[in-house]
Amino acid sequence: MTTPQQNRRDFIKTSAATLAAGSMPYWFTSESAMASNFKSANERPNIGCIGTGSRWNAVGPNAFQFADCVAVCDVDTAHSDAAKARVKQIQGKDVDTYDDYRKLLDRKDIDVVTVVTTDHWHSKIAIEAMQAGKDVYCEKPLTLTIKEGQQIIKTVDETKRVFQVGTQQRSEMGLRFLKAIALVKEGRLGEIKKVQCAIGGVQPSGPIPVVEVPKTLNWERWLGQAPLTEYRYQDTFRTVVDRKTGKTRQEKSRWGKTRAHYEFRWWYEYSGGKMTDWGAHHVDIATWMIGQNGPGQGPHTIQPISASHPTPMKNGMPTDPSQYNVASAFNVLCTYGNGVEMTIRSDTSNGILVEGTKGRIFVSRGSLKGKPVEDLKENPLPEDAIAKLYNGKMPAQRNAHMQNFMDCVKSRELPISDVYTHHRMLTTCHLANIAIRLDRTLKWNPKTEQIIGDKEAQSFQSREQRKGYEINVNV
Repeated sequence: MTTPQQNRRDFIKTSAATLAAGSMPYWFTSESAMASNFKSANERPNIGCIGTGSRWNAVGPNAFQFADCVAVCDVDTAHSDAAKARVKQIQGKDVDTYDDYRKLLDRKDIDVVTVVTTDHWHSKIAIEAMQAGKDVYCEKPLTLTIKEGQQIIKTVDETKRVFQVGTQQRSEMGLRFLKAIALVKEGRLGEIKKVQCAIGGVQPSGPIPVVEVPKTLNWERWLGQAPLTEYRYQDTFRTVVDRKTGKTRQEKSRWGKTRAHYEFRWWYEYSGGKMTDWGAHHVDIATWMIGQNGPGQGPHTIQPISASHPTPMKNGMPTDPSQYNVASAFNVLCTYGNGVEMTIRSDTSNGILVEGTKGRIFVSRGSLKGKPVEDLKENPLPEDAIAKLYNGKMPAQRNAHMQNFMDCVKSRELPISDVYTHHRMLTTCHLANIAIRLDRTLKWNPKTEQIIGDKEAQSFQSREQRKGYEINVNV
């Protein structure tokens, strides 16, 4: 006897033919038509959500358009309780809550997981999810180290799971980034010579006091692979102007200074600062533009032009545990085998500046400008230029990145933001961080994925992981 669960699983595995049988042109996808593929209960995957902090409030509800949430998990019960309430508001039913992701992964009824944790937890959870037979949607940046990217790729190859990285600029943002890539690929800028990725800096925190860990937070588990350390937190305030009276007042900000939650991004123990936070977006688009995200591709030289850290560094390691320690400002030059020079910097307008022999363009989440863009009025891009980039069809009009993932869960095709190109791109960001931490130029072999002739720098390609939190994949 076939169960509803089997029907749903069979549908997920075999519906590629149904998707391919539509009569629409290959470059056009109707969002309403695609969403209808997920209406039946037997056709909708069951999803478990691991990590339910602030970013999950976008990722989770986006996923619920195509899947039914059955469980949420977070090491902070304040987050998981809020997520449970949010799911009930959306789906009209209660879901199970966990503080240990392994219990969620043990469930056989879960097909898909979202991983929206701190950066230093992404790789371990995603790998174990794939090993448990789950497809994965994981927020960026995918990895904490270069080695973790290699471990993820090996696991994807072994398990054949579908894996989408949350670099939404590949699918959304008014398609500005896809249009910019199309302009480059169509030769409208000529031969590309330089690319500049401006990703902003980090405001130093100053010393943050040690305080008691919130009762809702399992601090030891939150730290995971990172060294044990004291919990720190300090409220921050912002000036607010009353619109009616014009008077100002101090209002407590949503985010305080801390080692945890949103501010984890500014500690090398858990993340890579702006270099990986925004670099995962802009360097991703830039390397796609210049055709340097394929096998064996990447920079061969990474040169730190300038960098500032808020705390003294010794042998590439921060010496003050009381304050943010990632670079507050930086300028790094990456040179590729095809002759293109890419700068990654913090000190100019956020976005990507691309310079070629025929012109230049600037693209950000709010604009796409330059003479090649103006010339589109008289000489538009081919009708299918975007579709050629997007695996043969246009992105959906809304929630496109999540829809692409869910479509691929059914078809078993490679999502638009795959782990292979993400790893190669993010390796550049990791190398840039290693270069500014050690304050010296690095030589990189993109084919062997090894730093050349610098044992100390090579040691930064991976990190010591605290006992009990290791990633057990040999590469």
